[in-house]
Amino acid sequence: MKDSIIVIGSLDSEIEFSFSRSSGPGCQNVNKVNSRVELRFDVQNSNILTEAQREKIVKKLHSRINNEGVLHLSNQDERSQLKNKELVLKKFYKLINKALFEHKKRIKTKPSKESVEKRLKYKKENAEKKQRRKPSFD
Repeated sequence: MKDSIIVIGSLDSEIEFSFSRSSGPGCQNVNKVNSRVELRFDVQNSNILTEAQREKIVKKLHSRINNEGVLHLSNQDERSQLKNKELVLKKFYKLINKALFEHKKRIKTKPSKESVEKRLKYKKENAEKKQRRKPSFD
């Protein structure tokens, strides 16, 4: 995102990782290596986020946050733990920035007089054209 509000890497000190065995690709490697990465971020007790940012994140990501206010994300798409860690971090920052992004309010506008007249003129011409197509019974 170009308009990212949280810089990638700024919340790394408050992120906790845990690793477990993946059910993803890797053949027999899956049974030996802990390649699944689970990211946990305590939104409620974050020192880096402001109160307004915390509220916005909790409101928009409520389905991913548990009762203690901890955001959970995991990834097991790749065979290596390092790639899964990179992917889950990208996913995390993308989610946080999307939650904090403010959409502009739409301002209602009225059509100009000229555009209204143009539309009515077109409608009138179209109606006359269709009227001329009708057979006349004289």
